[in-house]
Amino acid sequence: MRVLTLPLALLVAAALAVLLVAVLSRSGRAEPPRWEAATELRDGVTIVLVRQVADGRELGRQVVTELPADAPDWETRYHEAMAAARSRAAALRTEAD
Repeated sequence: MRVLTLPLALLVAAALAVLLVAVLSRSGRAEPPRWEAATELRDGVTIVLVRQVADGRELGRQVVTELPADAPDWETRYHEAMAAARSRAAALRTEAD
């Protein structure tokens, strides 16, 4: 059994070294900012917006439109606003590249 102790210890040390290198190399790379379409509901108003996020934080935002929740044509206006928000997010991503 003692014969296996040294090779096993070396194997465990090598595995830990590989994991440590992987974690350190991944933590050095920050996620690049990205633009995405989003919605918020505040005080009975649906806000359609485009926001810039990186590493889980919001860096910027642009409001596309605000829709009252009780508007009779809410669903049509919502789909149109989301299409505009996705288009704007794509344009902003293109400008950032």
